[in-house]
Amino acid sequence: MNNYQIPVGISNRHIHLSRQHLDQLFGEGYELTEFKPLSQPGQFAAEEMVTLVGPKGEIGKVRILGPTRSKTQIEISKTDSFVLGVKPPIRDSGDIEGSPGVTVIGPKGKVELEKGVIIAKRHVHFHPDDAERFGLKDGEHIRIKTTGERALIFDQVMVRVNPKYALDCHLDVDEGNAAGLKTGDMVEIVKEA
Repeated sequence: MNNYQIPVGISNRHIHLSRQHLDQLFGEGYELTEFKPLSQPGQFAAEEMVTLVGPKGEIGKVRILGPTRSKTQIEISKTDSFVLGVKPPIRDSGDIEGSPGVTVIGPKGKVELEKGVIIAKRHVHFHPDDAERFGLKDGEHIRIKTTGERALIFDQVMVRVNPKYALDCHLDVDEGNAAGLKTGDMVEIVKEA
């Protein structure tokens, strides 16, 4: 394996809920049921799903990712934004100011979000040891190259470094489809000459 290769995780639409919104949607004190662990330690896809309703349409069976967070955030693709009829900005996770909202419907209630819908900026999670090995720093941007019949280069890929992270490149479904990628495939950092 090339030293500059990184595994890919293709991220489908999903929602991160605050404790308050989880209670509103599923009932007071409800706890999420783990469906499967994610690539990042302590993170998981839950069994539970919700429906998103925008000005133009709705998307059902949107997976909740756990554990709960301080703020509710919805990550969708550009294609999803057309279905819902919203114009979300491309942002780093957690940066939801000025983003549009939608209605979230659960089995016990609904939440009218004023903000929180984003298209996640493509990024790579690095543990500090991996970042040092690659010679990268938190917040910088890199280019990654894919292989195969639909090979391409993604520019402006954000580097995110944290001791809680495991090495993984996160692209959304639209990006994965454009490059013919699936979760578990490898991409390579393009080193400038």
